[in-house]
Parts: sequence; C-alpha cells; structure tokens
Amino acid sequence: MPILYRTKASATGGRAGHGATEDGTVDVTLTVPKELGGDGAAGANPEKLFAVGYSACFLGALKFVAGKEKVKIPDDAKVTATVGIGPREDGGGFGLEASLEVSVPGVDKAVVEDLVKKAHVVCPYSHATRGNLDVKTTVA
Repeated sequence: MPILYRTKASATGGRAGHGATEDGTVDVTLTVPKELGGDGAAGANPEKLFAVGYSACFLGALKFVAGKEKVKIPDDAKVTATVGIGPREDGGGFGLEASLEVSVPGVDKAVVEDLVKKAHVVCPYSHATRGNLDVKTTVA
C-alpha cells in the first residue's frame, strides 16, 4: 500500500498524562474518567480521541462515496461517534464498543443509508476495526 500521509504522536503517563503530535498541532492533557477509577478531571482520554477521529474519518469517507455518486453532502452533515470501554467477557482485558450516528439534512434517508454502507467499506477506521469491533451505524 503506498502511504499518502503519515503522522507521529506520543503519550507520557498513560491514561493520566500528556499526549501530543510531533508537529504540535494536537496537544492534550490525558485524564482518567471517574468510571475507570480516575478523579474525573477535565481532559481527554483515548476513547474521546478515538471518537473524534472516527467521526471525522467516517464523514470524510461518506463525502467521498457521495461524490462518486453525485450526491451533495451539505456543510451541516454530522457524524457522531459513541465509544465505550469495559472489561471483555473472556476476562483477558478490556474491549471497546462503537456506534456511529449519521445526520445528513436534506438528503433522503434511504440514500444516506446506502451511502453509510458504502462509507463503512471505504473508511480506514471501519476497515481497521472490522472483525474486532461491531460498529453499529444509524441514520438520524
């Protein structure tokens, strides 16, 4: 696969620390939510970052497939990713769950549902999680 873009980021302190990209465009304080034993201080965590990345990537994939089909995606289209974490049933660690809610005002719901299926094939986040995470999609 020819790589078109590459980035680099690092974290220190694990879930309670600091994360940043090498170029400084992303710079976040990492905190542990109360639900995972933290103090609930304001900050980001891996699940929040994954949700932001997945929602942005999926909307990009949706626009890509829509463009191929000559469907105009309005500027106020939105993908909301919900990401959860919890202990795996096998007791071997933790797992994630994810869902995507897609809102494309002014476009017929059946058309959006078809585009969402196609975007789920194109999106690199969907591809990376396929077989590991059952990502549920809904159209608002």
